[in-house]
Amino acid sequence: MKIVVAGYGPAAHRFADTLTGRGFAGTLTVIGEEPRHAYDRVALTSHLSGPPGTVDLTYPEITGIGAIRLGDRVTAIDRAGRAVTTAAGHREPYDVLVLATGSAPFVPPVPGAGRAFVYRTIDDLDAIRAASAGATSGVVIGGGLLGLEAADALRGLGLATHVVEMAGWLMPRQVDEGGGAVLRGHIERLGLTVHTGVGLDRIEDDRVVLADGTEIPADVVVFSAGVRPRDELARECGLAVGPRGGVVVDEGMRTSDPAIYAIGECALAGGAVYGLVAPCFTMAEVAARRVLGEDVAFTGADTSTKLKLLGVDVASFGRLSGALDVTYMDPVGGVYKKLFVSDDARTLLGGICVGDATPYTMLRPLVGRELTASPSDLLFAGAGAAMTGADFPDDAQVCSCNNVTRGEIGKAVSDLGVTDVAGVKKCTRAGTSCGSCVPTLAAILAAEGVTLSKALCEHFDHSRPELFDIVRVRGITTFSQLIAEHGRGRGCDICKPVIASILASLGGGHVLEGEQAALQDTNDHFLANIQKNGTYSVVPRIPGGEITPEKLIVIGEVARDFGLYTKITGGQRIDLFGARVEQLPKIWRRLVDAGFESGHAYGKALRTVKSCVGSTWCRYGVQDSVGMAIALELRYRGLRSPHKIKSAVSGCARECAEARSKDFGIIATDNGWNLYVGGNGGFKPRHADLLASDLSDEALVRTIDRFLMFYIRTADRLQRTAAWVEGIGLDYLREVIIDDSLGICADLDEAMARHVEGYFDEWRATIDDPDKMRRFVSFVNAPDVPDPSIVFETERDQIKPVLVEVSRS
Repeated sequence: MKIVVAGYGPAAHRFADTLTGRGFAGTLTVIGEEPRHAYDRVALTSHLSGPPGTVDLTYPEITGIGAIRLGDRVTAIDRAGRAVTTAAGHREPYDVLVLATGSAPFVPPVPGAGRAFVYRTIDDLDAIRAASAGATSGVVIGGGLLGLEAADALRGLGLATHVVEMAGWLMPRQVDEGGGAVLRGHIERLGLTVHTGVGLDRIEDDRVVLADGTEIPADVVVFSAGVRPRDELARECGLAVGPRGGVVVDEGMRTSDPAIYAIGECALAGGAVYGLVAPCFTMAEVAARRVLGEDVAFTGADTSTKLKLLGVDVASFGRLSGALDVTYMDPVGGVYKKLFVSDDARTLLGGICVGDATPYTMLRPLVGRELTASPSDLLFAGAGAAMTGADFPDDAQVCSCNNVTRGEIGKAVSDLGVTDVAGVKKCTRAGTSCGSCVPTLAAILAAEGVTLSKALCEHFDHSRPELFDIVRVRGITTFSQLIAEHGRGRGCDICKPVIASILASLGGGHVLEGEQAALQDTNDHFLANIQKNGTYSVVPRIPGGEITPEKLIVIGEVARDFGLYTKITGGQRIDLFGARVEQLPKIWRRLVDAGFESGHAYGKALRTVKSCVGSTWCRYGVQDSVGMAIALELRYRGLRSPHKIKSAVSGCARECAEARSKDFGIIATDNGWNLYVGGNGGFKPRHADLLASDLSDEALVRTIDRFLMFYIRTADRLQRTAAWVEGIGLDYLREVIIDDSLGICADLDEAMARHVEGYFDEWRATIDDPDKMRRFVSFVNAPDVPDPSIVFETERDQIKPVLVEVSRS
């Protein structure tokens, strides 16, 4: 059998992967219009996150494809002769043809549309990047999923960005008006301007004119106003297409010609064209298995969506309407949640989450089923608190991206002996796309009776919290002693930095002292954060963002003299980039002499305590947020922990310091301080939870002391406070560090007191120690003056890709 695939996007790649993975013995030819292999379009925006060529979105290569023709496209189908013709004039015969031509962006027929860009391919993004060089303003037409991604990309390129959406609110297909309003608030706080309920009239040379007469400056215009199925090949050869486009297919993805299949965004399946990756993958798998003679069918798809747009969690699942709904809106915190249930409030119909998508993972598989708790409990307490992996029926879909059910995961455990999440991913593909279902996979494994290993690595059978207690109780001061008495072997790059962090947390001296130095990772090894080009960043501490003119001058002089790139960070510090290893001590000598100390940007430690100006300057401030931020940063500086820690102090409820996105955040009230814990802005952003209210200065500091010390003692390796708080529960945390239910608060207080008393600046101690200074050389044969024949590139946009021609038979 000879199979030809027209198109080489995600659906075509999944078809080829499924076909070859199930033993296909014929010839498979793929013809792709783009000059590159199939790549991950879901992560397309990340292509602009670094210099050209630094982000690789390409899917893994598939063994078994006979030929791949890139940079060509199918232009005609000869159904009678069973062959296709390409733009390059090549004729390719087929027994089975699969159309995977995808969709094309819709460009509204308005004057000036020809000067706008679309947001669909890597080439599109490269064109947008080039046009943005020297530009100052940008407009995105369309406020849906892709439109907001495009807006984020323009913002990242430094353009003042506007979003225009014809509907009354953003993302009208995924959220309702309330959710759209909360989402708009998030986006506008990032500096974007949103226009809703208005259409586009025309595009001029330097501006966009809306239907209501509004004029917006626009050096760069991007259309993201929907897509249309690319069904022109089907139309031209007489295949059936829908009245609004799309190649008509049956439940086996076969068109009106039995020898031709259609999958992905060009297919009209069950009267619908799907624009999400999950149903496109399912179509591809169904078509591949049908070609191989299996009796499978595409019966529709779950269009649930969970994603992060401009740092905001947005999720929707099931029907976005129902007889009853339970709604929660927090405009100040930027959270909106709504569940739709049946008229007896017992069956879940669907839901919307904006700002906090915690309920999504557990609730989405239960759409159409009886609820295990009241809707309010599931919505406000988080679905995970009311459910376990055992609550999922076998036919409940756990991974919507790859269409994996609870029953399939159970079979992987019972039939294949899977014992961990990695094994589930390998056997079923669950959790390998967006990753949102990974916590559910762990819960299902637990329900299947699988005991997940707590071992830190192959050298230690204990978890990090257990090793912390062993080191603390036994008074162990070296890695050698710990591994000799409680482990095996010589250690690895997992356990060595963990033990180094534990020893540092317990006051084990300078991280570069004696055996400690050999345990550190790349950053701690040189007390600096390594960058993508091999140079290092220098980040002096600036508590609360408060700095004198004299110190600003010193930073400027250092940056000038060493040719460093400077950037003011979101944590109110100044980063200096591009320092070579041998320059670090010279730079820090000048900074230390000026009164600066290490900002610990390189360590798993406290980074910053951000603040607004508070009552000192702001007319709305009710407490001295700057003073409190400085006091906290000086108290917790150098505190080593399982992961980096960030904090912020806001002087009033307007929350200008963004305290609720931090590991611990403080918001001033008329009666004192509210303490929030467990927030972060990492890969899975999370708003912090309110731990205690209206605290005095003394009570606030005492509670934070205990929170941090309890986290350091009990968290797993590289576990953020967000995941740690979710794991132990907020109520339990209150019982331990406020009510002293375990009787350990005095010990936690004492441990923090020891840290505060024993603090010293790592960089000052380093430059004053000749032994430690010996490590700071780039070239052992030229420790003082680098070889003049070596050129160091320092400008961030001057890195040129190296082109290598590869011949492959």
